[in-house]
Amino acid sequence: MSRLLVLTNNAERASFRQRIGAYLAPMRDGGIEASVETLPRGMWARSRLFARAGAFDGVLVHKKGLNVVDAHLLRKHARRIIYNYDDAVMHSDRRPERRNRSHFVPWRRMVRLSDAVIVGSEHLARLGRAYNRQVHVVPLGLRVGDYACDAAKPGDGKVRLVWIGSASTLDYLKALKPVLEAIGARRKDVVLRQICETFLDLDSMPVEKLAWDSGKRGEYLGTADIGLAPLPDNPFTRGKCSFKVLEYGAAGLPVVASPVGTNAEHIVEGVTGLLAGGPAQWEAHLMRLIEDAVLRDKMAQAGRLNAAGYDVNLIAPRLISVIAQAIER
Repeated sequence: MSRLLVLTNNAERASFRQRIGAYLAPMRDGGIEASVETLPRGMWARSRLFARAGAFDGVLVHKKGLNVVDAHLLRKHARRIIYNYDDAVMHSDRRPERRNRSHFVPWRRMVRLSDAVIVGSEHLARLGRAYNRQVHVVPLGLRVGDYACDAAKPGDGKVRLVWIGSASTLDYLKALKPVLEAIGARRKDVVLRQICETFLDLDSMPVEKLAWDSGKRGEYLGTADIGLAPLPDNPFTRGKCSFKVLEYGAAGLPVVASPVGTNAEHIVEGVTGLLAGGPAQWEAHLMRLIEDAVLRDKMAQAGRLNAAGYDVNLIAPRLISVIAQAIER
């Protein structure tokens, strides 16, 4: 049994649960015993943690870029280092158009010093390969069974658009507000369902506000009708790996999405969903799906099949193989 030390800033965040937490049990079954540690804030506490790295066959760092001192200490003690990220961590989400040294330099440092780098998309891989040849693409996965929904749709004649996300990404939905208001003015049978911690209010369309719940998200999504995945196009969002689109597909929803990040890879255009490049397309595509229940059902079935290809049980062997090879090098 190989021993892997996993270092993260926060093991409770969705990004950790999706990228690492979902694979801890499969890794154990595959011969890799992972011990998760949260990086402490104090320099001495971190140095003591890094000193323990030599007792493990390898160290996996999730997303975090390290400063010079921490990177030196980890490299000194660790037998092998694996860097795993599925966001454009080299860019600031607040000022994505500017190269932010506080993001770029620690990311580049981590990519350079690692024995292997695991990323969620080919776009992220291209960026990483400028500094390390051992960059491997392992896409995001999900437990498809978590989204099986036995509950019937409300049956009230309403068509429910749905968006699921965090407070930090609510601005992506807010950018769609003019389109939603226009649709609400035309159709009184359309509702916007939001699954989040904070919510967007609309003037012309009713809003259903549902607090994110791990145990209920499958039902919340499955009893809606159309998934929304808007994204602006900038250096940060191009690194997005479209977990939202996979969730919609697993829950049996057709999707309208911006052609940014891996959205265009996960959506089979005209089969599992539609890609919208601007407000006019967003409105046209949404109206098409709102008005065509048969098309929604066909796309829903195709979306489930597509999402099944990203089940954790299928992605896990790929992740385990990359980690095992890195440790054994």
